[in-house]
Amino acid sequence: MAFRSLTKTIAFSRFSRSFSAASNLVRVEVSDKSGIATVTLQRAPVNSLNLEILADFKQSLKELEKNKCRGAILTSAFKTFSAGLDINEMYKPEIDRAKKWWTTLQDVYELLYGSSYPTVAFINGAAPAGGCLLSMCCEYRVMVPNSIIGLNETQLGIVAPAWFANTMENIIGKRQTELALTTGRLFSTEEAFKIGLIDEIVQGKEDGINRANAFFSKFSKISPFARNLSKQIVRGDTLKKMSKNRENDLNLFLQTISQDSVQKGLGFYIESLKKKQAT
Repeated sequence: MAFRSLTKTIAFSRFSRSFSAASNLVRVEVSDKSGIATVTLQRAPVNSLNLEILADFKQSLKELEKNKCRGAILTSAFKTFSAGLDINEMYKPEIDRAKKWWTTLQDVYELLYGSSYPTVAFINGAAPAGGCLLSMCCEYRVMVPNSIIGLNETQLGIVAPAWFANTMENIIGKRQTELALTTGRLFSTEEAFKIGLIDEIVQGKEDGINRANAFFSKFSKISPFARNLSKQIVRGDTLKKMSKNRENDLNLFLQTISQDSVQKGLGFYIESLKKKQAT
C-alpha cells in the first residue's frame, strides 16, 4: 500500500529516524499528502561517502522500496550535495572494511538506480565523483547555479569503475563520457545543463522541490506498473552487467587501492585537503 494514513506515514518516518539515530547520517521524511519521500544526506561537513553513511542510505532505500514509496527526492543538508567517496576509506585501508564499504556502495547503486519508484536529485551544491554517481542514479536532476558536477577520478590518479561510466554514458552518450572521464572534467551547472547531465537549473530549495514535484506529477495518470517496467527496460542491461560483475569489480577495486602509486596519490590529496582546511 502507498502511504495513505498519517499513522502509517509517522510510523515510517520514526523507523527511519530510529535507524539513523546512532549516526544521524540520513534523514527520511515522507509527505502524508503525496507519499513522496525526501531523503537528506547529512554527514558533516560535505557528505563524504564512508561506510556508515552508505549503510544508513542503503537501509533507507530498502525501507522506501518495502513501503512502496511513491517517489523520492535525494538532496543534502549542506551547501555541498556530496563530495563523493570518502578518500579515507581507500587510504591505507583495513581490507575487510574496504570490502564491506565497496560492496555497500554497489548495493546502494543497485537499489537507487533500479528503484521501482521515480526519483529526483535536487543537487543543491557540488557533486563530484561519487556525488555525481548518486545524482545520475536518479531519473531527473535539478541543480542550483554556480556549482560543479562530474566524475573527476582521473585527477586523483584512480579510475571510475565501469558502472560509473556506463551510467554516465546512458545520460550524455559515449563520446562525451569518454572526454569527461579521461580528463576528469567537472562541469559547471550551466555546462552540465547544456550537455544533458542535469535536466533543469533551479533557484534555491523551494524552486528545486517544486520542480521535483512537477516531475512526479507527470506520472499521476500513468500506471505505476507500466512506468516501472519501462524504467527497468531502459536501465536493465546496465544493472545486469553491474550485478554480474560485482565480484570482479570488487577485486579490481582492491587491486587498484593496493598499488603504491595510488596510495601515494591519495596521500598527497589528503594532505592538500588538510592544508586547505587549515587556511
